[in-house]
Amino acid sequence: MRCLAIFASGVAAGLPPHLQTVSDLNVNNQDQLVQEILASPLTKLVPTIGAPERVTATSIPTVVAHGMGDSCFNGGMKSITKGVANATTQYATCIPTGDNWLSDTINGFLLNMDKSVDVFAKKIQADPKLKGGFNAVGFSQGNSLIRGYIQKYNDPPVNAFLSVHGTVMGVAAFPSCFEQEKPLGLICKGLAEVLGDLAYNPLSQGVLFQADYYRDPALAESKGYLRWSQLAAWNNENPATVNSTHKENFGKTKRFAMVKALKDSMVYPNEAEWWGQMDDGAYGKALEMKDTKWYKEDLFGLKTADEAGRIHFETTPGDHLQFTDKELYGWVAQYFQDGEASVVV
Repeated sequence: MRCLAIFASGVAAGLPPHLQTVSDLNVNNQDQLVQEILASPLTKLVPTIGAPERVTATSIPTVVAHGMGDSCFNGGMKSITKGVANATTQYATCIPTGDNWLSDTINGFLLNMDKSVDVFAKKIQADPKLKGGFNAVGFSQGNSLIRGYIQKYNDPPVNAFLSVHGTVMGVAAFPSCFEQEKPLGLICKGLAEVLGDLAYNPLSQGVLFQADYYRDPALAESKGYLRWSQLAAWNNENPATVNSTHKENFGKTKRFAMVKALKDSMVYPNEAEWWGQMDDGAYGKALEMKDTKWYKEDLFGLKTADEAGRIHFETTPGDHLQFTDKELYGWVAQYFQDGEASVVV
């Protein structure tokens, strides 16, 4: 099926030149567009994993969410979904935002964050095997989908959320959007056009998924960011538009396990993988979770969850999406258990 067309002619009018090229390819040549996406250094695929050595039986199914440039239809994501199902002895499913490999890959860039969450939620709610609730594991950008689902919907509820190198608190830059001694690719050129002063307007926020979780600390107190940023809305940063449902729904999830890559070259700052971020005003040292305003003021329920013992932290030593089978299955065993859990060797 043809992927969702988000660039109607009226919306696309006035796009910066490289984004206009991306828009045109989305309409006229999706095969070429997906090759541009796969060639971008922003694309990171999860590794293919083997079968679990141990089984941690639970009574709860699992939803899996992929990162940018990846797809539920790729071998790595299929192996993870199958592996988690075997490890938990329960149903596991990867939820795509497109109906096939092509549209799922493209939508990871050209379906904005809020719309992606809505598609994600609709597919979850249509699956009868998930109606009683589920655990969720996300990789990279897929964690923005899960966070958005939790805050906007959480029905059926997420029991435990395992975030592997996630973009949950956005990024303050895209440091991987270049390769030394190589020209900037089309996708990175398009992204660069909507960052900075152009990031926070309805056009930019409606174009690229990545622009929606871009948080420029120098603009974090600007009227544009507070009014138009989808991430700011999730964080309840604008006092004029606080959504109490976001906070209420966040409180329905019992466990958050946040995995940070210590040498992450994709998520900047990597402290954002642990709910931290740059302080407002300028680029400097990243704030830890408890030093951020959304924690101190409990804007969306993070402090409440932490004080209830629901926030947990893990690390991996290497770069983005570098993790071992043992690490992944270990997190699943530790955080996806429930009252009926038992470990079988």
